[in-house]
Amino acid sequence: MGANRVTATETDSRSNGTTTVTVRCTGHVRDAVGSHELTFTFDGTRLRDFLEAFFEEYGLEDMLIAETESEAIHSGWAPVPDDLPGTWRKNPEGEQTRPYARVCVNGRFNEHLGGFETELTDGDRVALIYPFMFCC
Repeated sequence: MGANRVTATETDSRSNGTTTVTVRCTGHVRDAVGSHELTFTFDGTRLRDFLEAFFEEYGLEDMLIAETESEAIHSGWAPVPDDLPGTWRKNPEGEQTRPYARVCVNGRFNEHLGGFETELTDGDRVALIYPFMFCC
């Protein structure tokens, strides 16, 4: 099957305004959802639409999303140097994840795509990551 071929299922879901993605869950998210992988259909095409629908069904927003800048930063991080190497991106306040939590689309952090405005298509993989942390 060619990479640009659209299946009948994809055409049907696009015509009714829904998108179906594979959701992969790790750590605390997996515990809360009860599965490491599931298929999820939602109205819309953006990551924001997916998150709103998923959080409405599973109630995980407080676990993953930081409402303020201070909730997105862990007090144990090292100070940030004035001159950072490479390209650094973060989502605007209210669209950042809590420390250690991440939202990825097809294996890439959403911040390196379009943030919560990232367009999703049928069959994309969305990973909701919040690992268990253990200390010595």
